[in-house]
Amino acid sequence: MLPLEAACAAVLAGLHLAAGRLRSRHGIPRSRWLSLAGGIAIAYVFVHLLPELAEADEALAATGALGFLERHAYLAALAGIVVFYGLDAAALRSRARRRATAGEDRTGGGVLWVHAASYGLYNALVGYLVVHRVDEGPAALLLFTVAIGVHFLVADTGLRAHHRDAFDRLVRWVLAAAVLAGLAAGALTTVPEAALALMLAFLAGAVILETIKEEVPGERQSRLTPFLTGAAAYAAVLLAV
Repeated sequence: MLPLEAACAAVLAGLHLAAGRLRSRHGIPRSRWLSLAGGIAIAYVFVHLLPELAEADEALAATGALGFLERHAYLAALAGIVVFYGLDAAALRSRARRRATAGEDRTGGGVLWVHAASYGLYNALVGYLVVHRVDEGPAALLLFTVAIGVHFLVADTGLRAHHRDAFDRLVRWVLAAAVLAGLAAGALTTVPEAALALMLAFLAGAVILETIKEEVPGERQSRLTPFLTGAAAYAAVLLAV
């Protein structure tokens, strides 16, 4: 493991400790910063990760891994969407029950621990992918770190809305530690190419769901122009590299 990988993982872990603390600067509302971040994250998925998924799917077919299934990488991406959709739906139901019974708009303890454990495993996956990626090299690592970093900012906003002060007391520390644990696992172990492809696919699905969930109009205070700006600018960067 090189110092750059360690530095990038430390940045990602640090973002969890600072996530949700964006403030209005120069008259720009916090929601615009989050919409900009969502645009960057979604551009990374569609311009960089999805083409990698196509290559990964071919690699999986060539190895014969999971030979009883077709489109292995895309199924893993679908799994990422389904898992995180389920987690969000469970949190919304828990908040509704707690509002009805206790008058508090937050999740119950059971859902809190499920979220902490599930997102912790997801962050460990991210930490592992800091070390092992299909597209290697310093430039690819920095692009990955920027995209996942802003994705964390978006996702943590949703987690804080679900868990309120419990996010600050517990969840953000679990998430930060999980990134570093994944980094350590990546430094000590290497998984087969087929498994790495499935991990990247699952990550792509989760990023798509989390970003769209936070940017869909309705209760979300999303901003179209910053979202489009972030998506277009980062897509241009990705295509230029």
